[in-house]
Amino acid sequence: MKKTLLAIAALAATSGAFAQSSVTMYGVVDVSIENVKGDKGVTRVSSDNLATSRLGFKGSEDLGGGMRANFALETAVKADTGANGGGTTRFFDRAAWVGLQGGFGELRLGRIDSSIGALAGDTKVLGAQTYDDFKIAKTRAGDTYRRVDNAITYVLPTFLPGLSAQLQYSTAGNSATANNAEATSGSDIGKSYGLNVKYLAGPFFAGLGYLSAKDETGLITANAGDKANATLVYAGYDFGVLKLTGYYDTESQVTGADRLSLAGIRIGVPITENFSVQASLSQASNVANAVSNSDHDDATIASIKAVYNLSKRTSVYGLVTNVNNESLSQLGVDATAVAIAAGKSSRAIAFGIAHAF
Repeated sequence: MKKTLLAIAALAATSGAFAQSSVTMYGVVDVSIENVKGDKGVTRVSSDNLATSRLGFKGSEDLGGGMRANFALETAVKADTGANGGGTTRFFDRAAWVGLQGGFGELRLGRIDSSIGALAGDTKVLGAQTYDDFKIAKTRAGDTYRRVDNAITYVLPTFLPGLSAQLQYSTAGNSATANNAEATSGSDIGKSYGLNVKYLAGPFFAGLGYLSAKDETGLITANAGDKANATLVYAGYDFGVLKLTGYYDTESQVTGADRLSLAGIRIGVPITENFSVQASLSQASNVANAVSNSDHDDATIASIKAVYNLSKRTSVYGLVTNVNNESLSQLGVDATAVAIAAGKSSRAIAFGIAHAF
């Protein structure tokens, strides 16, 4: 009898410990059939066009006194081949951080969304997937600084309902490389800082993000350690019958070149409870970053996205994006894989399935 009571007591204690902490495994599998045209055309099975295929783990432990310990580990998965999306140099390429949360806000340490990447990557507002203009225009928010390594991120407490903000600093932060060699004694190359502010109150929403960095060798600027910066702002209103969003991104390029900018408008329409359509039109200016004072290095990007939810977790979708380049511009959907000559137009269309778990 005594052994039984001891066993019950031990089980109760163990259950109580687990009740104070939790670990969740989650993910997305997104695969589509697409046709991409540049100088030539290709039809292929592709991953990540509506949302990045991924596998993640997140957890939280109640430390008492209103404090919690949180963590996230998340890796991209190329669902068309089964390969790790981070390549050979990193595994948890999308997130790898741990933090403490309390009345003071939350402090997170590790690889995480950058201050501007967190805004562009929010698919409910903007979007940084292959068919989205933030990715096509090679903005820092959608491409080279979508996430940062070695980051110290402070999420401020909520002072006003609907208002959130964060401050961020990285000792060697650019997401294009892993195991950053820039974090060496006496070197500022690769260091960055940023902030963002978001507001959501009823149908109105807005956001502002800023990033400043000492660029890495040959990445954005011609010289290692050149100062680079980017600012992203958006605002919108959900009228019920449609959701309207306007956005503007501006950022420095090679010394002496005009600033890259992306200005656009996005309209989302809920056709039925399960079916929605979104259209966007944007202008990317000064995309040829080695050219100054040119009137021929802009591109117009038009996209349509249609999503039908078969359930809360499974969707089918169709995407169409067209890029109209001026004579010195050569932007396109996945331009690194499908070559596009300067001044030529590019078009891509995809039909796919996305499942979240």
